[in-house]
Amino acid sequence: MLQLQTIRQNPQEVKEKLAIKNFKELSLVDEILQLDEQRKKMQLESDNFQSKINAASKEIGALMAKGDKGAADVKKQEVASFKNALQPIADELATTETVLNEKLVLLPNLPSVLVPAGKTPADNEVVRTGGQKPVLPDGAVPHWDLIKKYDIVDFETGAKITGSGFPLYKGQGAKLQRALTQYFLDFNTSAGYTEYLPPLMVNDATAYGTGQLPDKEGHMYYMPADNFYMIPTSEVPVTNIYRDEIVKKENLPIKMTAFSACFRREAGSFGKDVRGLNRVHQFDKVEIVQIVHPDKSYETLDEMVAHVEKLLNTLELPYRILRLCGGDMSFASALTYDFEVYSAAQEKWLEVSSVSNFENFQTNRMKIRFKDEDGKSKLLHSLNGSSLALPRIVACLLENNQASDKINLPSVLHSYFGKAFIS
Repeated sequence: MLQLQTIRQNPQEVKEKLAIKNFKELSLVDEILQLDEQRKKMQLESDNFQSKINAASKEIGALMAKGDKGAADVKKQEVASFKNALQPIADELATTETVLNEKLVLLPNLPSVLVPAGKTPADNEVVRTGGQKPVLPDGAVPHWDLIKKYDIVDFETGAKITGSGFPLYKGQGAKLQRALTQYFLDFNTSAGYTEYLPPLMVNDATAYGTGQLPDKEGHMYYMPADNFYMIPTSEVPVTNIYRDEIVKKENLPIKMTAFSACFRREAGSFGKDVRGLNRVHQFDKVEIVQIVHPDKSYETLDEMVAHVEKLLNTLELPYRILRLCGGDMSFASALTYDFEVYSAAQEKWLEVSSVSNFENFQTNRMKIRFKDEDGKSKLLHSLNGSSLALPRIVACLLENNQASDKINLPSVLHSYFGKAFIS
């Protein structure tokens, strides 16, 4: 959530930055400022009445101490009249604050100055590329044919058990999932990240804290009987570990990694882009999250991008890094880098990671703070990234490394998988 102070200081600049994100409801900025002015006037009235009540109450105490009950009773009537006058103001103030907050949470985060203008993924900037695209053997096929050939993922039985988009991994497919997960976690913990295994369901306060609510209700699976949401990523529960806390400065940066299943409704997805493992409703992912001093967040973002890039290099996959344009960014992000891996049989790039700096947008919602040198509480910055999402990594590993009678695996996975290939 944007800070009111940011909007007050330069509303025109806020509108210009929101326009870079293709946010259309710019009049919300003016509505918020108007509500803020109303709130401040009512707060002043409320404070004035409260001050009169406090002063009169103090006089009552002094009069009672002197035994002047008559004068004290007069003052009590005066206090009662002040309280009666205060009540409608307090009620209106509470209503105004609620409406103000409801408007504030509709504004997305402001983009960094590094964010390129643009409306669609075609406007994203390629920052750099790495790895070599493979030359596939004759007769090479996409991963949805390979998983049938080696009997490692069963979509039909998954659909019978649950529904479309819920794959059932089996045999070497299940083992590959486990090998990749363990490798990713080991890679992250060796870089100083503390491992967590979070709940797969969260309450609405948690979903609100990271920006999933009220922006993405339709993307999450919801259980109304309990008012819980299935997590779309472990970023949601992990970042909320520090909600409503003041973090000691000496404990920064906080580096966390987590493996979890992820659940996304992906409403409206259809066509060739959802074939096989390209887009599913349940998938496994390893996440990295950092909570850092505000002066360090962009340095940390570069560090996290380099970390994910190194991980992809160890998997020997061709990749490219994109800086997302304003129109392709998430609601909460200030700057995002996407990683895409080349799927050789499909001849297309598939997103496998997003690494984002949210600045203080999430921490303002969650009230994650630290005490600065001046002793005042200030908001920290939060960042997160996929490290990595498994389905499309698996798709690319299968397609790019296929041979006539086996699928070779990168050397870093041999000890985790127990052999060098799938056969």
